Amino acid sequence: MGPLQGVRVIEIASLAPAPFGCMILSDLGADVLRVDRAELCGPAAGASTDPLSRGRRSIGLNLKDPEGVQLLLRLTEDADVLVEGFRPGVAERLGFGPDVCKQHNPRLIFARMTGWGQDGPLAQTAGHDIDYIAVSGVLHGIGRAGQRPVPPLNLLGDFGGGGMLLVIGVLAALVERERSGLGQVIDAAMVDGSALLNTFLYGLISGGAWREERGTNLLDGGAPFYDTYETSDAQHVAVGAIEPKFYAELLAGLGLGDADLPDQYDRAGWPVLRNRLTEAFLQRTRDEWAEAFSGSDACVAPVLAPGEAPHHPHCAARGTFLNGDNGDGVVQPAPAPRFGRTGCDTPRAPGRPGADTGAVLGDLGLSGEQIAGLRGAGTVG
Repeated sequence: MGPLQGVRVIEIASLAPAPFGCMILSDLGADVLRVDRAELCGPAAGASTDPLSRGRRSIGLNLKDPEGVQLLLRLTEDADVLVEGFRPGVAERLGFGPDVCKQHNPRLIFARMTGWGQDGPLAQTAGHDIDYIAVSGVLHGIGRAGQRPVPPLNLLGDFGGGGMLLVIGVLAALVERERSGLGQVIDAAMVDGSALLNTFLYGLISGGAWREERGTNLLDGGAPFYDTYETSDAQHVAVGAIEPKFYAELLAGLGLGDADLPDQYDRAGWPVLRNRLTEAFLQRTRDEWAEAFSGSDACVAPVLAPGEAPHHPHCAARGTFLNGDNGDGVVQPAPAPRFGRTGCDTPRAPGRPGADTGAVLGDLGLSGEQIAGLRGAGTVG
């Protein structure tokens, strides 16, 4: 099931962005084999509860052992994609860089996930999501006017500009391989991907429709009709009534349709308008406002906590979340997008690291005695 059924992916275990990308590939039907560190595998290793690890088989390999690297290279011979998230040059030093893998499988797509990319002055330095989006210009615009920038969790670097970009690269390379018959190297960098997510903003800047002072613009909380408001129960609602007809519905729903208010796009009147909206939303609870605006085009929505979101009627009706349906008991987002003909299965729960080592090595033709010897030597987990 899933449109990527038959695609074989080898994932070198890492953190956050690459596992997210490989989770998506697995959700869409690819057979993803995760290569975990041999020393982290064994009877004492429990199954993961991290949804980013769902849907994969796992083999434990010691990639600092040349024999472990040779086993990895044998696995690449029948694979379509290899994903790694080391700093530039580490895979080469370990002995399975793109040139070596190409000798074993010229059709292999070698996908590299890093923060700074494979080259450039910062390529060899450490960093995290917040650093990548700072340098790409994204973080600057997130926050209230006159206040410091606020990190948007690690969504824009690790996941949107990282793992999601990785998936796009892999899918594009798979399509191109149908023409050329050859694999290629993908350099997916979070600094590049987060900059790409900011493309729309550069269009607004070039048209004079965006100020670099954060919190003063249409979509950054500067406009009172595109912001969040506190309700009487100390919860919040989100308002996105940009278009005049939607804004009119907002005012009507708040009982302000006939009020003497500044024009919607009169920036000088925005403080007055914000005060009136603030006062109005404080008159009811969050859920009362959600009910009042239900079915309208006022673009008002309750701000839900992660634990509440799966129970929202719309999310529940669509099955946007898995409520422990895959057996691991963890509430988590369901695979997306949806496909009309090649629908995706419910992803398997994460397994124990290295749980499939014996089966995978057996498929390579190794005997039980050989596998036991490799385990004893610490080459496999």
